[in-house]
Amino acid sequence: MMEINVEVVSKEIIKPSSPTSTHLRTYHLSFLDQISSHVYNPFVLFYQNHKNLNNHNLLHLYSTNIKKSLSNLLSRYHLFAGRLKQTTVDCNDEGIPYFEAKINCKLSDFLQNPDPQQLHKFIAFELNGLGLDLLLGLQFNLFNCGGIAIGICISHKVADAISCLLFIKNLAATTRGCTDDDDDQNKIVWPKFESAKLFPPKEASALGRPGGVVIPTLKIVTRRFVFGSDKIESLRAKYQEEDGATRRPSRVETLSAFITSRFMAALKVGFGDDKRRLVIGHAFNLRKRVDPPLEENSFGNIARPFVKVLSSNNMSDVMSQMRELIVSGDDKEHAKSLQKEGIDPTLNFFEQHADELMKGELVCICFTSICRFPLYVDFGWGKPSWVATNPFPYKNFVVLADSRLGGIEAYIDMEEEDMVKFQNDQELL
Repeated sequence: MMEINVEVVSKEIIKPSSPTSTHLRTYHLSFLDQISSHVYNPFVLFYQNHKNLNNHNLLHLYSTNIKKSLSNLLSRYHLFAGRLKQTTVDCNDEGIPYFEAKINCKLSDFLQNPDPQQLHKFIAFELNGLGLDLLLGLQFNLFNCGGIAIGICISHKVADAISCLLFIKNLAATTRGCTDDDDDQNKIVWPKFESAKLFPPKEASALGRPGGVVIPTLKIVTRRFVFGSDKIESLRAKYQEEDGATRRPSRVETLSAFITSRFMAALKVGFGDDKRRLVIGHAFNLRKRVDPPLEENSFGNIARPFVKVLSSNNMSDVMSQMRELIVSGDDKEHAKSLQKEGIDPTLNFFEQHADELMKGELVCICFTSICRFPLYVDFGWGKPSWVATNPFPYKNFVVLADSRLGGIEAYIDMEEEDMVKFQNDQELL
């Protein structure tokens, strides 16, 4: 994997094209926002230079269009141009950082074997969000061949993956010149800011540990694993036969179970004299699970992880237990407890088992899937060659995303020593 050098050549602040109305100057965080960490959701979109424009023209034309669109969009996403406070966002129109950077290689060279450890170079902030009150940043990266990488990072404190991707989709559509009067394919769907009404905030004293999970200080490394369609279909058939189920497991169920089983094998969790127990977690979109159901443009953190302690460390049982976890995501009582009572069973679980987790008696691996989400969006110069993300800097965290060529990419964060064992697992290879 090649080492790339990214040189930031300009920095500026993009402000909304029109001022925020007085009645919108304070954005209240919801209960789900309050218990979410202020870390950044990063997305990097890579575009080839199909029009063969030279670097100066590209930088001027494309970057100028994005800045103009971003300014217009901030008038609709008024909180992004504000600053994060303890329980609110001060929508003061101070604007968002916009960086322009040059890359010392060709895009094609980088894409031959992309290194997820270098993705942070394409975005404006460190993922951990420490010391920052900013909610959004964008970095326009230009390769020396004219290829482009658009790096966007949005704070998880105010937005889940669906809200982030809707914003990126709207930014791309606005840059293409689309409006909310266009046909269904190009029509811009604006966000609905209603999460604080749906999930009323709590007093700080009632929240327990703010942010839930503390970002570890151990060295975490990220690796990207690509599972082709044939591999996934083979695993689906295998798990269906072993489980004796009439329904073939989904792609996400299959890969989640497979990665979990290889994780257990590589780290010897529960093997022999090892008394550790494994906790599996999966994040779920709650928009269709609350009452009444919400539209996908409902903005905020309207997703939460569900967790399950494996009742058996027998790897042949992992698929059935993973399926039980994912089926539990449809339990509307869980969503009801969040919405009506302000009770999060997952947060309570981690609070109750904090000592076991700290001592390593419980080992947790958590998944989130953005498969079938609109990742590959067009800013006006064609669809991207690749869209990359990067997990939050948490131990044993997995993001599943569609590959443009079919199959699924898994971005996996682990401690460096564990990753060495995991990536050398023969069944994984």
